[in-house]
Amino acid sequence: MAGRLGNSKRLGDDYLSLHDRVIEELRQAILSRRLKPGERLVEGRLADELGVSRNPVREAIRVLTSEGLVEVTARRGASVLAMTDEEARETIEVRALLEGQNARLAARRRDKDILARIDAVLNKGTEAVTAKRYDLLSALNQQFHQELAAAGSNRVLSDLLKRLRERTAMLFAPTDPERQARTWDEHAGILRAIIAGDERLAATLAAEHVMRAGADFLSTLQVPEEAPSLERLSREQPVKVAAKATPKPRAGQSRTIGRIRK
Repeated sequence: MAGRLGNSKRLGDDYLSLHDRVIEELRQAILSRRLKPGERLVEGRLADELGVSRNPVREAIRVLTSEGLVEVTARRGASVLAMTDEEARETIEVRALLEGQNARLAARRRDKDILARIDAVLNKGTEAVTAKRYDLLSALNQQFHQELAAAGSNRVLSDLLKRLRERTAMLFAPTDPERQARTWDEHAGILRAIIAGDERLAATLAAEHVMRAGADFLSTLQVPEEAPSLERLSREQPVKVAAKATPKPRAGQSRTIGRIRK
């Protein structure tokens, strides 16, 4: 597996936050699918490639297991989580429902401080797409959805979404530049609807966003009977509100979300 982690320098040569760097390196290797679903994670091999001892690799595997990216079994040890097509579809459907409800609540609450934080993440993501810094987008995508969950101001719902985000992280880590650009356009639309206080539209756009991303993932698994059904669901739900346009930013305001109401 030499070289597949894509690291230009051995992490053991850098003294800053070694444990965190090992965790992030392995996380990105999994999300980008350089480490494939079902692939065993051998501590010794990973430690040799990264230029570190086994201890930070062992800690990284523990953290990534808690995030739902790695599974540990008595028979195989640690390996990249592999979801069945049915498990992926069912999880996507549940997350779409909950993300929609959270966006509805966020549009109702409209906490100006949280919305400002979401706007900042959104601008970073858009800038990264423009600069083709695709390596930054996975972490920014997670941050966007974390802040969005906070905007819903429902702790039970936020906890459920956190677990679902961890379980579906690799499902929502697009490597295709066109899809990545569309992802951040969709994020901007969701945020505009929330700021406008349009609960119905915000819920629709958030659910549609998850269903589209899920359909994209399933299409890469070559599941022709499932992907169309997800795409159809994502198209059917917003039909009734399609005529209601999302508010656009006025001149001189933030390019992405306009003015945050106080």
